[in-house]
Amino acid sequence: MPERHEDRVAQASQSPAAVTRLAASWRRSMVKHGLDPARPPKLRRLMERELIDRRERLGQFVAIARPQLDQLFQLVCPTGCNVLMTDAAGIVLEQRVNAADAETFRNWGLWAGTDWSEQAEGTNGIGTCLAEGRQVTIHRDEHFYSRNTGLSCMDAPIWGPDGRLIAALDVSSARADHTERWNGLIAAQVAQSARQIEAAYFRASFPGARIVTATVEGAEDSALLLAVDKDDLAIGANRAARRAFGLEKEGQLRPRPASDLLGRDDDATGFEKAERAAVIRALARAEGNVSAAARALGVGRATLYRRMQRLGISENPGRLSRG
Repeated sequence: MPERHEDRVAQASQSPAAVTRLAASWRRSMVKHGLDPARPPKLRRLMERELIDRRERLGQFVAIARPQLDQLFQLVCPTGCNVLMTDAAGIVLEQRVNAADAETFRNWGLWAGTDWSEQAEGTNGIGTCLAEGRQVTIHRDEHFYSRNTGLSCMDAPIWGPDGRLIAALDVSSARADHTERWNGLIAAQVAQSARQIEAAYFRASFPGARIVTATVEGAEDSALLLAVDKDDLAIGANRAARRAFGLEKEGQLRPRPASDLLGRDDDATGFEKAERAAVIRALARAEGNVSAAARALGVGRATLYRRMQRLGISENPGRLSRG
């Protein structure tokens, strides 16, 4: 007689030293959250008023995310997938689904207002992504409850400009022919869309600042974003930059000179290269006029001169070194 799904989950969850992330999540679902894989509770859905309140609390973020959700849905909708975005508590705030597939996903509970936290549904794409703060794919029988084993869920976390987890982005499929390889392709697109939402919200959170961006090879989050004010102080950093520069892990950033973070070594950092390129472009457009270039960059003439000196840039872009 084949082993039941709930028996397999319970057995794998017995050891406190679970050897895989999946087993650790199953154990967390049973021990920490007190869930029984053989007794799934009724799906928890918010009342409409509470859902509206949650959306309003994240008003600007939701508005910025919507175009990316639309774009992601256009990419995956031919495969019969459902696109969801939750808040940090696992409540579905936004949804994109084909009309022909709507009833299927509504029956699964993958619908606006539903609680998909690990506390409510055990191991699942949304809840486990939020619990562990990392990209996850929960494929079919990797789910905690047997009622969810017909689903494949690809999820990525979205981090706010304060370094805290703000949302999860999810693409779910109920199709039996979705293979793990196909899920991997979708998961890559989900991760990319999550980073785009994250970057757009970061930029919107510092409207008066210059955003310096760079990529660091091998970094967990490839894009580092730093918000620099008119006085050349770093006033904001995304999670990747906070980790890379050893800044406050969460919360408001203590302002410090951007030059202290960017460094002055002979070998230019990724940030310095990006800043140097921005200054050179501004000078070239201004035909070497430093005052005009400073206005275009939103800084004072004296500040731009200091940056040019630090970056080894002459006033005439035609004589700039390419080194």
